[in-house]
Amino acid sequence: MRPPALATLGLLLLGLLLLPGEAAQKPTPCQSCRELVDKFNQGMVDTAKKNFGGGNTAWEEKSLSKYEFSEVRLLEIVEGLCGSSDFECNRLVEEHEELLEAWWLRLKKEHPDLFEWFCVKALKVCCSPGTYGPDCRACPGGSVRPCSGNGRCSGDGSREGDGACQCHPGYRGALCTDCMDGYFSSLRNETHSVCTACDESCRTCAGPTSRDCAQCEAGWAEEDGACVDVDECAAETPPCGPQQYCENVGGSFNCEECDPTCVGCTGKGPGQCKECIPGYTKESGQCADVDECALPGPACARAGENCYNTPGSYVCVCPDGFEETGDACVPAQPAGGEVTEEDPAQPPVREDL
Repeated sequence: MRPPALATLGLLLLGLLLLPGEAAQKPTPCQSCRELVDKFNQGMVDTAKKNFGGGNTAWEEKSLSKYEFSEVRLLEIVEGLCGSSDFECNRLVEEHEELLEAWWLRLKKEHPDLFEWFCVKALKVCCSPGTYGPDCRACPGGSVRPCSGNGRCSGDGSREGDGACQCHPGYRGALCTDCMDGYFSSLRNETHSVCTACDESCRTCAGPTSRDCAQCEAGWAEEDGACVDVDECAAETPPCGPQQYCENVGGSFNCEECDPTCVGCTGKGPGQCKECIPGYTKESGQCADVDECALPGPACARAGENCYNTPGSYVCVCPDGFEETGDACVPAQPAGGEVTEEDPAQPPVREDL
């Protein structure tokens, strides 16, 4: 059996790679219907101030019916609904154009909400807000305030989902009426449940302040009837490294790096150093660079060297035209080491006879 051509095999592999992504991106029937209705409604807005466009608009509207309810306006709206590459939109329009025409010409006054009539009742691909599933059952808590107004009903507005409440932050329970840890019930009656965040010092609480904590959050401790911050930086054993300083924050602490000029520090900057690194010294309460070149004694070992100060150190360099030897800077020799005739240190050149 002959193996498939390389081009065919490539197409097959490409198809296998693309199919999962395309399937994941494909809109649901309800989403497609809702998008079509949104475009139709926008088309109504865009054509709201138009007319037949002929030479005698008044006669045309009187004789041919008003443009506002005319088939001419409907055709303009429908023609602008879908782009040429929008396959799903074009398919919906082609399959259900007669329904859209019937709503436009006969049912619009009785059913002004196109989404409700077209997507929910006619095509049965969506549900009304607050309902879900194949039979559009009411969400937990009722269709008016699903999940007590504190969450979202799974499948709300579609023919999908199981109706389970997905609660907003701070809420829990089948109807999203109970408060999570870190929140307390600030309002609770037959119709409403409101959960409010506790003070940051509380893990659980009965009110909004640090004195209402039932249990302190980590990094906080009960003191005189309230949860107060634990200063970890004041501990007998420092929590940070030798080249770091401790910064206390609510319920925790941060270890920050010392200034590069410090050997140990108590805070930020060169003014908080315990000691200075070599090449720096304390001046006016902070570590400052020592100018070794300005000290009384010579900083450079070779005679004639120039001294240049650098942060925390210095460098010694011979002047231009000089080169280093063991103990001094001497005039540099010409390139190649050749000596001129005027150099008295060299004997005269002798020619062989």
